[in-house]
Amino acid sequence: MAHIVIIGAGLGGVPMALEMRQKARRGDTVTVISDQPYFNFTPSNPWVAVDWRKPEKIRVNLAPVFKRKRIEFIHEAAARIEPDQNKVTLASGASVDYDYLIIATGPELAFDEIEGLGPEKGFTQSVCTADHSVTARDKWMEFVKDPGPVVVGAVQGASCFGPAYEFAFILDTDLRRRKIRDKVPMTFVTSEPYIGHLGLDGVGDTKGLLESEMRDRHVKFITNARVKQVLADKMIVEEVAEGGAVKQTHELPCKYSMMLPPFRGVKAVQGIEGLVNPRGFVLVDKTQQNKKFTNIFSVGVCVAIPPVGTYPVPVGVPKTGFMIESMVRATAHNIRALLDGKPTTHEATWNAVCIADFGDGGVAFVAMPQIPPRNVNWAADGKWVHLAKAAFESYFIGKMKRGVSEPFYERMTLDLLGITKMKEE
Repeated sequence: MAHIVIIGAGLGGVPMALEMRQKARRGDTVTVISDQPYFNFTPSNPWVAVDWRKPEKIRVNLAPVFKRKRIEFIHEAAARIEPDQNKVTLASGASVDYDYLIIATGPELAFDEIEGLGPEKGFTQSVCTADHSVTARDKWMEFVKDPGPVVVGAVQGASCFGPAYEFAFILDTDLRRRKIRDKVPMTFVTSEPYIGHLGLDGVGDTKGLLESEMRDRHVKFITNARVKQVLADKMIVEEVAEGGAVKQTHELPCKYSMMLPPFRGVKAVQGIEGLVNPRGFVLVDKTQQNKKFTNIFSVGVCVAIPPVGTYPVPVGVPKTGFMIESMVRATAHNIRALLDGKPTTHEATWNAVCIADFGDGGVAFVAMPQIPPRNVNWAADGKWVHLAKAAFESYFIGKMKRGVSEPFYERMTLDLLGITKMKEE
């Protein structure tokens, strides 16, 4: 019988474990390794950062869920993958042997690549992790007592832009509810070549929809931005021209800032030739399988995907829930095929679905496939998006508590497109 090991217990790792348990043979062992004892619903982190959600409300303790589903759980960090020996070395020095390995770690947050970036050694906040969101909330509660300029956005090398837009507009909504919006100048800073690019060259009219939101909410913005340095009271930002020259240098005063950092692969896989690219992201083919180490698969944000184009400032490609879901399903089917002595034939669709909440409305989009040209290229906005995000949060957390794996994003996509069709009719 086989031992199937999954590293990571986030939006990719937990569904992967549940799906793999269903597809594996009864005698196979499925083990999850994670440095966190709980699953955190990352899309709700921006709400935690403004105290609209309590951290414990978006968490699920994993041990009891995995026990019910016959999934082994090791609550410890993976220090190093040793693919030539088919084992994972843990932080304690112990090791775990595997027959098949699925890397679902998410990224390492590269705050150190920009001076002054990050909540631990710098001056910016983050909503990328549960702990960072709690810190951002504490800083925000201090800020609203004595408000001033705010800067929000995503730095060069970031590959997830939706949360930056969400957080900027959620802050705007929160400030207006507190009746202090007039005391807070806001600037959105992004490495994207234009507002609404999202690392995808736009979806539908995200450019028009998000620019309109910026104007309506009095949020200034700088695109093609390269953050040079963050100080305690200001951010130094270079606006880069198309040819790569610095068009203008901005010194933005800021009393509160949240900047999504660059991403890179986690230390456990960095530098392993044939497994990862120079940034440490895992190399996989369309079946989610690594070509050199064919018993290793990967899903989620840690997967290497080339950018959609060449830009003056580096812009990464996001991995949304629909894409991760399709990676998970393809991986589970393909490992079962290998267990049965069959070839890997299932391919992830890599479509994109996103619900971006703005606190009092939002934007939803569907890109099929994620990289253009597309068969479906749709975006819409409205107050219904906020309600949809809240409903999705409740559903997904409930699904994790029950230990259920099912293709929800596919159904949600059809529902979203159905809403558009009804509006058109």
